[in-house]
Amino acid sequence: MESRTTIDLACGAIMAQNRCSQESAMRILKIASSTRNVKLRDIAASVVTSLSHDPSVRTHFDA
Repeated sequence: MESRTTIDLACGAIMAQNRCSQESAMRILKIASSTRNVKLRDIAASVVTSLSHDPSVRTHFDA
């Protein structure tokens, strides 16, 4: 659940920045993941962290 929330947050941020659809934003994340050989959840976490300027950002599923 936590990974999905992080991915959705990153997807939303990409949608807002690029004024694109959810499908396009997910495609951007997947391409970045594939190109860098990094898990999608880790790419999403880095997007969320870079936007918030706070490495301790927590989703509502975090304990």
